[in-house]
Amino acid sequence: MTRKPSHFRTERNGVTLFVRLTPKSARDAIEGVEETDDGRFHLKARVRAVPEDGKANAALVNLLAKQLGLAARDVTIAAGATSRLKQVRISGDPDELALKLAVLEPPKY
Repeated sequence: MTRKPSHFRTERNGVTLFVRLTPKSARDAIEGVEETDDGRFHLKARVRAVPEDGKANAALVNLLAKQLGLAARDVTIAAGATSRLKQVRISGDPDELALKLAVLEPPKY
């Protein structure tokens, strides 16, 4: 069985979300899902914060928490703290989180 490409992976106590972050933007926004040249999918996010002293990461955490209706403590940067490509760990019911994130799935071809 072929696995459907996705911008997140469900886990035991939450999900891992794959994000491409653009700091120093004109606005804080989630812009949907994009596919990279290597076939991976990422959620595109922009924040106004600068990428120094963890400010852009904190802004991303707050943006995602607000978008998903969660507390900021449930959203953490798991990998890629100094990279544009990040893995964000979101704690909670994986099925409920998957439903919230599924609306951002890439289009079906």
